[in-house]
Amino acid sequence: MLKPVNKKLVLEDGSVYQGIGFGYTEDKFFEIVFNTSMVGYQEIISDPSYTYQGVVMTYPIIGNYGINDDDYETGRPSISAMIVRDYCDYPSNFRYSNTLSEVMEKYEIAGLYGLDTRKLARHIRDNGCMKACIVSIDASTEDTVNKLKAYEVPRDAVSKVSTKEIYDYVDDQEGKAMPFPGCTNIQAGIPERVANGLKVVAIDCGMKKNILRCLYKKGCDITVVPFDTPADKIAAYNPDGIFISNGPGDPEDVTATIATIKNLIGKYPIFGICLGHQIISLAYGAKTYKLKFGHRGGNHPVKNLKKNLVEITSQNHSYAVKDDSLDGTGLTATHINLLDNTIEGVECTKDTVFSVQYHPESAPGPQDSSYLFEEFIDNMNKTREDKANA
Repeated sequence: MLKPVNKKLVLEDGSVYQGIGFGYTEDKFFEIVFNTSMVGYQEIISDPSYTYQGVVMTYPIIGNYGINDDDYETGRPSISAMIVRDYCDYPSNFRYSNTLSEVMEKYEIAGLYGLDTRKLARHIRDNGCMKACIVSIDASTEDTVNKLKAYEVPRDAVSKVSTKEIYDYVDDQEGKAMPFPGCTNIQAGIPERVANGLKVVAIDCGMKKNILRCLYKKGCDITVVPFDTPADKIAAYNPDGIFISNGPGDPEDVTATIATIKNLIGKYPIFGICLGHQIISLAYGAKTYKLKFGHRGGNHPVKNLKKNLVEITSQNHSYAVKDDSLDGTGLTATHINLLDNTIEGVECTKDTVFSVQYHPESAPGPQDSSYLFEEFIDNMNKTREDKANA
């Protein structure tokens, strides 16, 4: 049972929001952002892209279905904080194994509830993302603001969350009765995996598990490598395709991965998601910039310029590719965000390279864009056939 502890959220601009602490109750400093998703808080707290960030959830009730053992997006959550309107410490869900607060305490994720999160989200929207912290209600606001001004968000986020070891991925949920006890995958309408013989090397910059599951369920054999793996070591696996994952932080800081991709362009089909999209763009010579408050939620409309269709997408990013920087790079825009017209996808057909800024694997969110994994597989199959016929 939670013991109420009065805490407060202090922003870099001096704004203060009082509430009640849950999860990890020590002071925590972070960059504050907001997410408009109605569900999926477990996937959000375990998404490595939120490393060093505190997330404000605009949906009011959080925690009501608890945490289960199957829906983590990483083995060790690295988000800094979660701020919610109403926290429920009595979950109702046959799958739950822990409360949200218990998991947050275990992984040192600070929590705050009992404040007007929509007001807070509007403040962030109007003033931009900024540094913030959750501290004791008795802490001096002036001293805390001074500490925030001196605080620097670490720039080692990708190296912190990337795998340290190379490994071959096998779905940790394969063979489980999902989604209901006593119900087989076939009964649930989940098709059996059929191996396609395609070898994918996935560069882990902070990868969500569901990306690997999507590729694996499509039949790919996947080897996961650290973010700083050089191109020659990747080439030694003789892959059919290269995948670059999502991840946290400023894409310009991930110089090792950018250098690797520069050396792989034109040699293999390449697919990137989120940070991977930004890394591909930088490798081609495009530029990135930080958005005022980013895109985070499960209902962002994106227009597919090639098909003239709109997809509802899951998003989580602070940076975007500058549209006018694509000129002369060989990249063309394939998708745009209909809320602010930012670039959401690029491709270079000559090199069989494409990427998207959003998350086609969802988790959480809609699955309108899952076809992109099939496009990657089609690219690998075509390249393999072309090599065989050469």
